[in-house]
Amino acid sequence: MNNTDGSMYHRPPTALIVIAIILVGINLRPAFSSVSPLLADIGLSLGLSASAAGMLTTLPVACLGVFAPFAAWLAKHYGTEQLVIPLLLVLAAGLALRGVWNTASLFLGTGLAGMSIGLLGILLPSVIKREFPRHPDLMTGVYTMALCLGTALAAGLSVPLHQVFGSLPLALAFWSLPVILAALLWWPLRHLVSRPAAIIADRQHPLPLLRDSLAWQVTLFMATQSALAYCVFGWLPTILQDRDVPAVQAGLFLSGSVMVQVISALLVPWLSSYLRDQKLANGIMFALIYIGFMGALYAPVAHMWWWMALLGLGQGGGFAMALTMIVLRTRNPDQAGQLSAMSQGVGYTLASLGPLLMGLLHEASGNWDQAGWLITAITLAGLYHGSRAGANRFVLESAKSN
Repeated sequence: MNNTDGSMYHRPPTALIVIAIILVGINLRPAFSSVSPLLADIGLSLGLSASAAGMLTTLPVACLGVFAPFAAWLAKHYGTEQLVIPLLLVLAAGLALRGVWNTASLFLGTGLAGMSIGLLGILLPSVIKREFPRHPDLMTGVYTMALCLGTALAAGLSVPLHQVFGSLPLALAFWSLPVILAALLWWPLRHLVSRPAAIIADRQHPLPLLRDSLAWQVTLFMATQSALAYCVFGWLPTILQDRDVPAVQAGLFLSGSVMVQVISALLVPWLSSYLRDQKLANGIMFALIYIGFMGALYAPVAHMWWWMALLGLGQGGGFAMALTMIVLRTRNPDQAGQLSAMSQGVGYTLASLGPLLMGLLHEASGNWDQAGWLITAITLAGLYHGSRAGANRFVLESAKSN
C-alpha cells in the first residue's frame, strides 16, 4: 500500500504493535496511583495542608483535560506515532522531577506527567481504531488491561519501594524508569506505523461534535466514571488508613482492586459487543462501582476484599466501556480521534472536580461521612449518561435516529 508521498506502507508485525501499546498503557497511570498510598507521608514531609494534598491528587487529572484538545493538532502536524516517544520522555522527566524534593518540583513534575498522559491517552485510541478495525473493542480491552496493570503495580509497590529505598523522593522518581523502557520499545514504530492514504480523512474540516448530543453523552459518561475512578486513586488509601488500616495494607487493597479491573476490562467490552446496545453493560458497571465504594467507606474493614473486588470489576469495565464508546460511536479513525479528544478533554476536566470536592468535604467535616453523598450524585449522573451513550448510534447521525 502506498502513502501519500508515494512510498510503500509497511505495517509492522501485529505482535509488536500490541506489545508496544500494552507497555505504553502500563505507564499511563503510575503517576496517579503511586502518590495516594504515600500521600500522608508526603504531606508530613513537605508540610502540605489537606487542601494542598488534595490539589496534588487533582492536578494530574485536570491536566488530562486541559491538554487533551491539543492532541489532534499535534497529530496533524507531527504524526501520531512520531509524538509517542517525545511525550514518553516528557512523562519520564516529570516523574523524575518529583524526586527533587520540594513542593514546587513535586507539583511541576506532576503537572508535566499529567500533560503527557493526557496527550498520549488521546492518541492511542485512534491508533487502535486504525490498526485493529475489525476488533477495536477487544483491543480497547487489552489497552485498558495495561492501564489497570500499571495502576495496580504502582499502588501496591509504592509503600514497599519507600521502605526499600528509605526515601520518598526515590520511591516517586522510580516510576520514570519503565517509561524509558516503553520509549525504547516504541522506537521501531515511530515511522513504520504510518497512516495509509486510504485511511486519511479530511482533518482540515473539524467535525462539529460540540453540537452533537451523542458526543456529549459519551463525554459525560467518560466524565462521571473518571470522577469516581480518580476519587479512588486519589483518596482510597487515605480513607482506609483513617479507618486504621496500615499503609501497606491500604496500598494492597487499592492494588488488588485495580488488578480485578483487568478481568472486566477484557471481558465486558467483548461481551457487550454481542448485545443490541451497551446500555445494560454501562449501567451494571456503575452499580458495581457504587456498591464497592460504599463498602469501602462504611462497611466493616474485615470484609474489605469483597468490596474491593466489586469496585474493581465496576471500574475496569466502566473505563473500558467509556473507551469502547469512542470507537463504537464513530465511523472512522479521525472521528474516533476527535471524539476521543472531546470526551477525554472535557471529561477529565470535569472529572478532576471529583477528587477535589472529596478532599474539600473531608477537610470541612474532618471525616469521610459526607463523601457518600458525592459518590451517590456522581453515580446517578453516570447511570443516566451511560444509558444515553450506550444507544446503538453514531455521532453526527444521532439526530437522524431520534
